[in-house]
Amino acid sequence: MSNSKDIDALIDMMAKLPGLGPRSARRAVLHMIKKRSLLFIPLAETMHTVAATARECLNCGNIGTSDICDICNSEKRATGELCVVEDVADLWAMERSGVFKGRYHVLGGTLSALDSIGPDELRIPQLMNRVAAENITEVILALNATIDGQTTAHYIADQLPNVEVTSLAQGVPIGGELDYLDDGTITAALKARKSF
Repeated sequence: MSNSKDIDALIDMMAKLPGLGPRSARRAVLHMIKKRSLLFIPLAETMHTVAATARECLNCGNIGTSDICDICNSEKRATGELCVVEDVADLWAMERSGVFKGRYHVLGGTLSALDSIGPDELRIPQLMNRVAAENITEVILALNATIDGQTTAHYIADQLPNVEVTSLAQGVPIGGELDYLDDGTITAALKARKSF
């Protein structure tokens, strides 16, 4: 498309990002080039810095710029509650809500017999160690409502007989219309009904 292999290579790299296809990548690259000093150069510098400093928290699996992330380092977060999520994107989504004030544990996926993913391929052994070492009183399973997510949740709950294990409520989202919901969501919402 363009007359430069470097620009084409950048477009190809951008097109590999989630949510961007070739057309969106071309538009993004063209916009960055047009806003070179305001956007492109600062973005490139920030990407270089993050590429050099980003690392996985040794404690919980979050992504930060130090060996132990800010959440794990915060004494205010030592509430005895540990929220277990599948991946860092889920942790960040929980943090965006601003509701949970405890600590997290990122599993790095879910159990899957089809993909040969067992407990040792995930961060489940580290979870068990943390529960014992950090005086955890409640483990909140915030796993996706998929078969693998539910299998993982049941496995973890079985491994923690002496700790309160809870899960996120499932069902009709706020603002959701029944006509647009799938059968599984409606079933979960009906089973988890409460007094009005």
